[in-house]
Amino acid sequence: MKKLLSFFRYFTIAERLLWFCSWFLIIVTFVLFDRENYVNLISSLVGTISLIFCAKGNPMGPFLMVVFCLFYGIISLTYAYYGETITYLGMSLPMAVVALVSWLRNPYKGNKAEVTVNDVSKKDILVILLLSVGVTVLFYFILKALNTANLLLSTFSVTTSFIAAALSYKRSPYYAIAYAANDIVLIGL
Repeated sequence: MKKLLSFFRYFTIAERLLWFCSWFLIIVTFVLFDRENYVNLISSLVGTISLIFCAKGNPMGPFLMVVFCLFYGIISLTYAYYGETITYLGMSLPMAVVALVSWLRNPYKGNKAEVTVNDVSKKDILVILLLSVGVTVLFYFILKALNTANLLLSTFSVTTSFIAAALSYKRSPYYAIAYAANDIVLIGL
């Protein structure tokens, strides 16, 4: 019981409120509109807590992102969102693993529960943007060849996922903006 209380005390009141409100809305939505696809429910719950851990700079965030990528890749495949499947299993998953390794190797002042935040240089931003353009163009044609549903949204999801994963690997706090953009695209899908 002490470990459970200690775990919850790790989060601020605002973080706990965000976590529980998010989970509450996800569960209510599931109960009202779905009630069948438990993998979708679990994926959403894991994704939410992953982002909260990432926001705290805790390596548990990238670990849970690995789990989320596996779940979401499977879900995407069942809906014939081949772009999402390829993106999450072929790009986001490996990048989440690389980010996890980067976060574990860069603890903040020896504290393994927190990562050292990295400033992203102008060169890093330029490289990420150039690579994201290349990835976007490449995936557009791959997704088009696969007759992917919602081609433009799926392609844009690749872009936002790539940028988010790259910023996460670089340990930049701006990764969250890219993941938020990706979440908006995913809502559209």
